[in-house]
Amino acid sequence: MADPDSQGPDPSQHLPLKTHWFHILTALSEDPLHGSGIVRSVLNQTNGGLRLWPATLYGSLEDLANLGWIEELTELTGLPEGESRRKRIYRLTPAGENILAAEAGRVGQLAQTVLDRLTSRVVP
Repeated sequence: MADPDSQGPDPSQHLPLKTHWFHILTALSEDPLHGSGIVRSVLNQTNGGLRLWPATLYGSLEDLANLGWIEELTELTGLPEGESRRKRIYRLTPAGENILAAEAGRVGQLAQTVLDRLTSRVVP
């Protein structure tokens, strides 16, 4: 696994994030989740528009862990009742929080630019 600080002081070198990476990190921004929980969260946050198939999900989780943006929990205390301890649970690292915040800021600025341009347009 990469050192969480290996992204350097400027996370913008990693932006824009791949769409599925952005949604996985977003899913993990609230609570640690296992694979099927991430899939459900992404489906919910995209209103069914993005389905993460197993190869994409687990390949992405490996990539994100190698970048140091997520980590697998090894101490599985405090799991919700009925949750299997055999499932692999992932959470954001501080570096993951930083890159997600940077991407959210980038997307927010882009959206504001679009809105500003559309509202300032003179329509005949």
